[in-house]
This record gives sequence, structure tokens and C-alpha cells, in this order.
Amino acid sequence: QVQLVESGGGLVQSGNSLRLSCVLSGMALDVFAIGWFRQAPGKGREGVSCIGPSDGVTHYNNSIEDRFTISRDNSKNTVSLKINNLQPGDSAIYYCAAQSWYSGTYCSLQRLWYSYWGQGTHVNVSS
Repeated sequence: QVQLVESGGGLVQSGNSLRLSCVLSGMALDVFAIGWFRQAPGKGREGVSCIGPSDGVTHYNNSIEDRFTISRDNSKNTVSLKINNLQPGDSAIYYCAAQSWYSGTYCSLQRLWYSYWGQGTHVNVSS
């Protein structure tokens, strides 16, 4: 059974950085595309970034500045999301999601494409 566990969130001051981690268990990570999503209070869940299996194609939400960097380490079954220069608008619950994909490199920022979800990690940015 595939399980995802996020970590790395917390309360931080504006301008600081965080690295969020998503660990997948139950199968090898290299057959999964991974997406990071976030949901702020009172808002819908939006795709932030995603990374394809193995060779790691990446996509970022067009509305998100280049403060976000996604990466994967298949040997550790871990995908990371680095967020620099955090702003209060980044405050949200951050979720990772996984979808197995065997047809080349691909990932999606659409939440409905993903089959597996973690429980989320809270990021709270103070001004």
C-alpha cells in the first residue's frame, strides 16, 4: 500500500526558507510522478509544482514566482520542495500526491490526476 508522509512545515518569519519533504513508502518512488499542492484557509487546493518519474521533468504553477524548487531523490524515496523568501501568502497546508506513470516522463498540477495523498504539513509565515 502506497503511503505518503510530509514533513518540514512550521512557523517561520517572512523572508526565511523552508524545505518540505515527502516520503513515499510501499513501492519504489521511481515509477511515480509527485505533485505538491497547497490549501490556504477558505481556499481551494492548488497545484504548486510537480516532478515526473525517474528523469524528473518539472512544472511550476504559473502564478508562483521562482522561489520554489522541486527535486527528488529516488534512493531515499523522497521528494523535496524548497521555498525561499517565504511570504505570508505562502501560509497553507502543503500536501504531496503521487501517481504511478509508466508512459515516459510526465506530471500534472491537476489534483484529480493523483491517486495517493499525504496528510499535509502546515506552513505558517508571519510578517
